[in-house]
Amino acid sequence: MTVSLSILRRTTAAALAIACLVPLTAQSAERMAEIKMFAPENGQRVGVGGFGWIVDLKIEFDVPLERTGFTSFQLTGPGAHNNVPPMLGTFSPGRDDRLPGLIVLVSTATIGAQSCQNLANLFNLTGVTHNEAERAELWDTWIVGAPLFGVNTRSTVYAAIAADKDFDQILNDAPDVIPDADSNGICDDKDLKAFGVSSNIRKATFFINQ
Repeated sequence: MTVSLSILRRTTAAALAIACLVPLTAQSAERMAEIKMFAPENGQRVGVGGFGWIVDLKIEFDVPLERTGFTSFQLTGPGAHNNVPPMLGTFSPGRDDRLPGLIVLVSTATIGAQSCQNLANLFNLTGVTHNEAERAELWDTWIVGAPLFGVNTRSTVYAAIAADKDFDQILNDAPDVIPDADSNGICDDKDLKAFGVSSNIRKATFFINQ
């Protein structure tokens, strides 16, 4: 009887340990993309008067182009440049209509939901730089045209590809606004992880010139 109880205790403990791990495994997303950020770089002093600085991303996907979420090329911007030929693309804060899986946050944003606001739809130029059967590479660039992210201040930019939240095998599930998972009033890499991503989280901390 003593031996049987000992075995039962060990079996129960093992089962509980496995049960505790299951939710964590279910929440983790498979990495299907790698983001490289060429600008800004850590420690750089960028722009003049709070604008004219660039966020430049290369995104390498381990899935075919049709699963990246990419819908079309774009060359867009504010005012008269918004959603006009030859490469249409809307221009506003929120989820990008051309690369709807991309999430970009800036810690010092003063528009929308501020640091929780997805800024991907402000990117001006989106193109395909490599495309083969099971892999694709996209380049995405944003030149900041207004001092909406602070002047004479330190800032951090974060970029990631959202997890496949609806399980349709397409990486197009970025939100307009990231939930503030820890309710501390600031969205950063911890909130991106809590939301779920299918790529690395690339970030850079830099200084915006006056």
